[in-house]
Amino acid sequence: MSSDPTQFEEPILKIRREIEEITATEEGDPARAVQIEELQEKLTKVSQEIYANLSPWQKTLVARHPQRPYTLDFISLLFEEFTEIHGDRKFSDDPAIVAGFGRFHGQACAVIGHQKGRNTKEKIYRNFGQPRPEGFRKALRVMKLAEKFKVPVFTFIDTQGAYPGLGAEERGQAEAIAVNLREMAALTVPIIVTVIGEGGSGGALALGVGDRVFMLEHAVYSVISPEGCAAILWKSSAAAPEAAAAMKITASDLKRFGIIDEIVPEPVGGAHADAAQAAELLTPYLDKAVKELMKLKPPALTEERYKKFRKMGHFEKA
Repeated sequence: MSSDPTQFEEPILKIRREIEEITATEEGDPARAVQIEELQEKLTKVSQEIYANLSPWQKTLVARHPQRPYTLDFISLLFEEFTEIHGDRKFSDDPAIVAGFGRFHGQACAVIGHQKGRNTKEKIYRNFGQPRPEGFRKALRVMKLAEKFKVPVFTFIDTQGAYPGLGAEERGQAEAIAVNLREMAALTVPIIVTVIGEGGSGGALALGVGDRVFMLEHAVYSVISPEGCAAILWKSSAAAPEAAAAMKITASDLKRFGIIDEIVPEPVGGAHADAAQAAELLTPYLDKAVKELMKLKPPALTEERYKKFRKMGHFEKA
């Protein structure tokens, strides 16, 4: 089992290196432009072929890709006048969750999402995108402010799960997640959720109760990581590819089960290949959702949300 997301991308990376090498040559060569154009066409074709046939495990690796756009990337590309809010007013701030207010196409809104780091220093600061209780409580504080000022809430999910450390457990990790689930179910303003990378366990669900739930094409959403599932059922994390296939964690699986509402297409080669285009492809989904939901009065909004989640799953009599 390889955790290197570039392994199956090697043909793509090889073509990109060829393009870079030719681009670095003298511009006076008349064959240069033709070569670059041919390689660009080849790159698009190879990328489409590879990404059209990804296994669930490969999609997991893409969802974890170190260059994949994170919440702050989407905020900078989608929202204006974003102002971050810190702290839960009970214990401290949690950099693993970003929360604040901004504008989406002129509409005032709250924006909340998990945030990972790019380099070692950032990863440690962001706790690898794994929130502690204060992160969930900060998120809820912002949601309640959004409710007070009657503005919609956008959430972005991208975490392996809530942090399982001793301090987090001592401060009520499970309770913080449970309270978010309860309060989001009853929130009287629209909630629009987008799974942008890895949606793992309760850490993801704590931001995942929404009126519309979108999922990027190569994102994954599951109750446990494939490695965790493999360790429990196969007694070895090496069985993660088999676990990923059995767990039905891809966007197409979850759309079929009615867990998510829409699959948002990604640029050729994945969102990490072009973050700006990834945001551009997501924009119409968010725009349509916020326009539809802002028309609903609070009682209708919460009733529809209740029905949406009650429809999930099938119950059979013994």
